[in-house]
Amino acid sequence: MSRHDTDDTARRIAELAPWFHNLTIDGIDTAPDHFLGDYPRFKYEGFRHALPDDLQGASVLDIGCNAGFYSLEMARRGAGRVVGIDSDPHYLAQARFAAERAGVDLDLRQMDVYDVEALGEKFDLVIFMGVLYHLRHPLLALDLLYEHVVGDMMLFQCMQRGPDMQAEPVAADYDFNDPAPFTREDWPRLWFIEKRFSSDPTNWFIPNQPGMEAMLRSSGFTIEEQMEREVYLCRRGARGEMVPPPPRIVTAG
Repeated sequence: MSRHDTDDTARRIAELAPWFHNLTIDGIDTAPDHFLGDYPRFKYEGFRHALPDDLQGASVLDIGCNAGFYSLEMARRGAGRVVGIDSDPHYLAQARFAAERAGVDLDLRQMDVYDVEALGEKFDLVIFMGVLYHLRHPLLALDLLYEHVVGDMMLFQCMQRGPDMQAEPVAADYDFNDPAPFTREDWPRLWFIEKRFSSDPTNWFIPNQPGMEAMLRSSGFTIEEQMEREVYLCRRGARGEMVPPPPRIVTAG
């Protein structure tokens, strides 16, 4: 029997609707009719094995934490400190409620990905799932994460389109007068969405698989494992040739 009144839990869940994360709180699902199914739990089952079972003492940053599914899971794995950031106060209110009912201490902040320098620390694990394609400046975001918050590992996911394929090894240079590389199916691509995709005006860019992997490598991330087509475990490596540190982002206080 839950120590919380289920009627009160159901009322709070309804007040905080709509939910994008389907969490089970006091035995009640927050989004039982989610169009993707039991999301993101079913997704997590496909790659949870790649993360350390014991995160005892580790610091975790969950970017675009939404209602806090991944933040809660990392706390359950023993992470010593879990910071969740999101630009949407509605999602943060959901995450605070879920953390309170789970008895988990999360440091939740309303913050944009471009402002991560203000955190002033590097984390053992950064979770950057389902955010990149919502950004007008995706490479800048990756550069900022590399520069300011990724200390070791990054769990990364981005929507992709195009064939599921591995690209040929990247050449050191390409001839200006040779159009052939641009006709290859495995050439890195990043499609720009001018208006809406899937009824969402914040879906700005969608890469193919070679494009996404090239962006990660160029930004300084070594792909250690690809657990699913769109999900990667990366480590902080060496930045690409002629990739400068990102500019400082100054926001109004």
